[in-house]
Amino acid sequence: MIDTHSSFDAAADDADVAAAGALAGADVVRSMYGRRLGRIDKGGGDFATDADVAAEKAVLDVIRAARPGDAVLGEEGGQQGAAGAARQWLVDPLCGTLNYAVSTMAVAVNVALRDGAAAVADPFGGEVYLTDGRTARVRREGAGEEPLRPSSASRLVDVNLDPPFPHAPGFRAVELLAHPGFAARFRPRVVSTTLAVAWVAAGRRAAYVTDGGDLSDSVHFAAGIALCRAAGCVVTGIDGAPIGETAGGLVAAADEETHALLMSMIRGGA
Repeated sequence: MIDTHSSFDAAADDADVAAAGALAGADVVRSMYGRRLGRIDKGGGDFATDADVAAEKAVLDVIRAARPGDAVLGEEGGQQGAAGAARQWLVDPLCGTLNYAVSTMAVAVNVALRDGAAAVADPFGGEVYLTDGRTARVRREGAGEEPLRPSSASRLVDVNLDPPFPHAPGFRAVELLAHPGFAARFRPRVVSTTLAVAWVAAGRRAAYVTDGGDLSDSVHFAAGIALCRAAGCVVTGIDGAPIGETAGGLVAAADEETHALLMSMIRGGA
């Protein structure tokens, strides 16, 4: 596995801090895989496991050691750190909890500095995707780094079908899959983890689509959005407006043509 314990000093750039935090969380996720885990009910069918909590602690330990003056918003622990801090980290320690709870390895650890660097670790794939906000790259165990290169060649589009559906009936993800133009041009995938957003940046998915509110500061989506932007993907809300200015949701596409096709289908066109 990737070495997550290499030291870095206080001058390490934010991308390395994000990557180290994500990999620390990935270590925990991997080490607890397959165990009988306690569950913490969040209501509405949502829950966290002991692994979510332990992974978030590991991520926060890295951030606190490297950036003690920064604040953190964690999915499990909520807002922590200095009130009014100029810098805030967004941490999703285990994206794909339901997958993980039934021993499925499609999960991710997301760490993002608001409006800055970010990293997404694949605990079982031996990879971490990272960006400094300008370039995007992947580190692979035993293979060094290489740039992320988006591509629509796979024609695979990952669609989040989980509730809530705030834009229904105007937009329903399941209806996108039923659009006659979709099957003619794309193939659907439902991975149920935001690791799939990083895959758009890496050229493993042509696009990713989800409903939702403003996702720019979401612990689930901020890291993937940062990667896609830095890699040169087209990233908007489901209304086509820029993230942060949109009515909500996310369409992250490898290129303009793919984005335009999906937007036409979302809007009810051919």
